[in-house]
Amino acid sequence: MSKTLHLGLFLMANGHHFGGWRHPQAEVTRHLDLQAYAEIARKAEAACLDMIFIADRLAVDDIYAGDFREAVRYRPSTSAEPITLIAALSALTRHIGLAATASTTYNEPFHVARMFASIDHLSGGRIAWNAVTSTSDGEAHNFSRSEHLERTSRYRRAGEFIQVVKGLWRSWGKDAVLADKLSGEFYDPQAVHYLDHQGEWFQVRGPLNVPSTPQGRPVVIQAGQSEDFRDLAASEADVIFTVQPTLAGAKDFYADLKARAQRAGRAPESLKIMPGLVPLVGRSQAQAEELQAQLKERTHPLAGLTFMSASMNYDLSQHPLDELFPDIIDKLKGSRGRFEVVIRDARERGLSLAQVAQNYAANRSHNLLVGTAEHIADHMQQWLEEGACDGFNLMPAYMPAGLDDFLERVVPELQRRGLFRSQYSGSTLRENLGLALPA
Repeated sequence: MSKTLHLGLFLMANGHHFGGWRHPQAEVTRHLDLQAYAEIARKAEAACLDMIFIADRLAVDDIYAGDFREAVRYRPSTSAEPITLIAALSALTRHIGLAATASTTYNEPFHVARMFASIDHLSGGRIAWNAVTSTSDGEAHNFSRSEHLERTSRYRRAGEFIQVVKGLWRSWGKDAVLADKLSGEFYDPQAVHYLDHQGEWFQVRGPLNVPSTPQGRPVVIQAGQSEDFRDLAASEADVIFTVQPTLAGAKDFYADLKARAQRAGRAPESLKIMPGLVPLVGRSQAQAEELQAQLKERTHPLAGLTFMSASMNYDLSQHPLDELFPDIIDKLKGSRGRFEVVIRDARERGLSLAQVAQNYAANRSHNLLVGTAEHIADHMQQWLEEGACDGFNLMPAYMPAGLDDFLERVVPELQRRGLFRSQYSGSTLRENLGLALPA
């Protein structure tokens, strides 16, 4: 059987294009309305998408000029807390997977293990944890720290954090629950064990106080592309979300991560790689390009600059807007992998800070596809068949109409080509992703 795509919906209530909230069809005041999220989730489920993915930041962006005012002035900057939201959506959906972000820098492993295991039970096995290291000093300031952990420490902590969470999930055997009324035994004590973890960052005894979940354990997602990220993700992740704007770069990343997974003792198919994709779907190429122009016109440069500053953990306000983008790669303390590419490209092309900010506001360096449903499906098929991805993380520019365009036009075209399912094949997220039960 030929390979088929996996599709996630990277859900931001106001869309991913920083000018998208100003589109006439955008609904912009429902980002804390459960009914709005439920409507989106049901549409995604009706289209048989693998999962809904919700990102997170633990601060209002305030790195640009050391203040939050420009960030909140020009773009939506608030959202529902992800774990709370997927718990609510788990009761309103039946099949689609639900993924939430929780930081390894500003949480404790026991909390994360317990919350995600609980929701995995309540959802019937449809939950995933996106493990991130967070990015900025703004987040640190909300957790009694003067600055964000430096990169090496962040990744050491993240690696140990994920191992502890997985260890806690393994502290219960799958047959531990007896509930035997005749013998009076509720659990089999031989199927439960202490973790007794003693590490650099954490000392966790265990066991978890939630039994083994319907899919063995929640799916683990990691997002990134830097060198620091790759070895950790190849060892620990089930799914990788990544920024890959070009086919050549995506193929290199795909081959590299699959090879690293093998070196870590894993089968390549145990790791699913899903780059971000921003689709602007038109009934004609001209219509799609007109939509792109309209969105760009509605984007203020500071919408991009404030977001970039928080992601980089570097204040871009100290550089003139109309001059060449500065060579600051070595000064970045936050997200680095994607910005190395952004900065090098900007300097090679002679782009100003304002120009880069407006470009970044359109797709955050993800692959931006502008065209008809057939054109977009052609692109997705090429990436799948040439070994650049296992699927895509969809990032609609504005909501909900931008999502509707993809679900109503592109998904049927993918199904017609045999590239995407028309019904769910399993009852858990792990099954629908084609991932084996964990050992």
